[in-house]
Amino acid sequence: MSYKIEVKDFSFYYGDFQALIGLNIPIWANQITALIGPSGCGKSTFLRSLNRMNDRISGTRATGEVLLDGRNVYAPTVDVTELRQQVGMVFQRPNPFPQTIFDNVAFGPRVLGQAQKGDLADIVERSLQEAALWDEVKDKLQQNALQLNPGQQQKLCIARAVAVRPSVILMDEPCSALDPVATLRVEELMRQLAEKYTIVIVTHNMQQAARASDWTGFFWLGRLVEFNQTSQIFTHPQEELTEAYITGRRG
Repeated sequence: MSYKIEVKDFSFYYGDFQALIGLNIPIWANQITALIGPSGCGKSTFLRSLNRMNDRISGTRATGEVLLDGRNVYAPTVDVTELRQQVGMVFQRPNPFPQTIFDNVAFGPRVLGQAQKGDLADIVERSLQEAALWDEVKDKLQQNALQLNPGQQQKLCIARAVAVRPSVILMDEPCSALDPVATLRVEELMRQLAEKYTIVIVTHNMQQAARASDWTGFFWLGRLVEFNQTSQIFTHPQEELTEAYITGRRG
């Protein structure tokens, strides 16, 4: 295995407030890395730092490095649009566009000029297949995406993310708005996607982190308390604070 992303001495600030403090995190290629910790501990800030989505917030700044395939994504020469194509994002609540299923998936390739018109159908089909949604929607691609149920909508958002051929997929609590059955289906889908993509997921669901991820990082007040293989984190944590959190004694 090799690193897909390597985070070195990374700190992040909202104005004078330091939200992330000296993070060093390896993210392995074609693995699922879960980020856990209480609300407000910096997990989502860190996740959005990986594709510089925090740049949209005025007064923010970062120090240290986030290396994607060895290249610092915070270097002045980095094209942020290209970065976000390489590092896609799936949000907490499904956010399909009020368009057809087909147009939702085709949106990114169209904007980026990645396909001729004739190729779009192939891209849409491939993406929906990768998101395990093709069989459910192949006969209603012209239906408004908002008519899908929440679980289907989240799969559609995953299809939209993979349509532009990223190498990394970030997921910010992607199952928090879903019922248990839909949650398990998305977790199964994540496992399938990890064969082709590197996945980083923020979750408050300890069972989900234990089930779905290969590596787990535990955040507390902007710091990384512990990072290890998921099996080790949940059975033999090295830090007392980690054990207290995952057993529910701190939170």
